[in-house]
Amino acid sequence: MATTVEARHISVSSEDACLKLKAEIEGGTSFVDAAKKHSSCPSGRQGGALGKFGRGQMVKEFDEVCFTGEVGKVLGPVKTQFGYHLIEITNKYILQRRCRFGQGGDDATQVVGGN
Repeated sequence: MATTVEARHISVSSEDACLKLKAEIEGGTSFVDAAKKHSSCPSGRQGGALGKFGRGQMVKEFDEVCFTGEVGKVLGPVKTQFGYHLIEITNKYILQRRCRFGQGGDDATQVVGGN
């Protein structure tokens, strides 16, 4: 299970506006271009890019979609206290830790996951 995601979003004031934008994106409009033109969030200037974030760093409704949704799909509308959002997950990451085992100093990479 992902421990960190990278996503972008479009924030608008109504569900109708969100659904209209989703249809435009599914019809071929670039998510980045739609975010730059329509998002009310300052991240819109960067195509809606939010960068990487971990669980619990976003509001609950947004967080749930980002950590359960499929990479590359346009997800939403998602209603939060800030309005309605379309979300596109661009990457999911699993925390990796370098561990040393035994006296010989052999390195091993452990993928840490969980539910």
